Amino acid sequence: MNGFSERDTVFLAEMGLGPLWRLRAAPVPAADGDVLVEEAPAVQAAAPAEARPAAFDAAPVQPPAQPVRPAPAADTAVAPAAEPVRAPQPPARPPAPPAPSSPSYLPPGPRPLQPVAQSVSALAPDDSAWDDAALPSDATPEEIAVMDWDQLGIAITACRRCSACRDGRAPVTGTGARQARWLVVAGASTAADEKARVPLAGDPGKLLDNMLLAVGRSRQQDVYITNLIKCRPLSPTGAERAPTGEEAAACRPYLERELALTGAGTVLTLGQIAANTLLGRPLPAPLAGVRGQAHVLEAAQGPVTLVASLHPGELLRRGADKAQAWIDLCRARAADGGMSGGTSDGRAG
Repeated sequence: MNGFSERDTVFLAEMGLGPLWRLRAAPVPAADGDVLVEEAPAVQAAAPAEARPAAFDAAPVQPPAQPVRPAPAADTAVAPAAEPVRAPQPPARPPAPPAPSSPSYLPPGPRPLQPVAQSVSALAPDDSAWDDAALPSDATPEEIAVMDWDQLGIAITACRRCSACRDGRAPVTGTGARQARWLVVAGASTAADEKARVPLAGDPGKLLDNMLLAVGRSRQQDVYITNLIKCRPLSPTGAERAPTGEEAAACRPYLERELALTGAGTVLTLGQIAANTLLGRPLPAPLAGVRGQAHVLEAAQGPVTLVASLHPGELLRRGADKAQAWIDLCRARAADGGMSGGTSDGRAG
């Protein structure tokens, strides 16, 4: 059977699989023996949307409103043809949704390409407490005299009161018990102090701890240790130098406030810089002129006892002078009302 039956045509049309073309008539033999075939009507070849590339769906070709049927040959009996089956049209594509500004799986916050440092800096206040320029740099002695511990530390960090305050400096604040019986005062900060950020760092500090332990004192319990000059004085070449009287006078209000905050009743000075400054003597004056006796120092909380002794750094260079330092410690202990713990004759090694 060369064509589709009418039943087959209806069945295929119901399934959406109608033929793309069909033979309208049987071939008719011509006089010269050739076979004449009636031309089939031109029918649009439209494949289902699923079998075509997406690019072809952009402008689908609409079928003609009325298909043209060619007239059958006069001498040929043609069976009535069924109506041409139109291929199903693909459904219209919905408009594409707009692209999201950022993937939905990203948490809220800076975009991946945005520098995090920029978002963090936007949250920081303009005047940051970590910026020296935002700190008070011109505190007067009257303002220093009413500061608490935190305010005092900030003022020391931002100090510009003398020539020792320089760019890149590392001022060294005190350490130890904030409620103390003794205030131990050295001269100027050293390179070791700057590195450790504590006064009397390194071997001098270890010797001092042993000396204090021998008379029943310690920085953990009842001693506060500090430097008179918080910054390390340097020469133009970068070498350490002796502090000037101006630098000592500029730092004295900080020391006096530390003495008032600790409430210490005894001041033990180490070296001639601290002793001469507090006793109102010229800095180069020999320490021997003030050793061997207890002095009265006027403080905010009232009179306190001052005992001058040798610097532990000098004792490390001249071990024979440790005996003199031991006498000074015993004098300070006696002025403080006796010994609390320790040994009666123990000496620092």
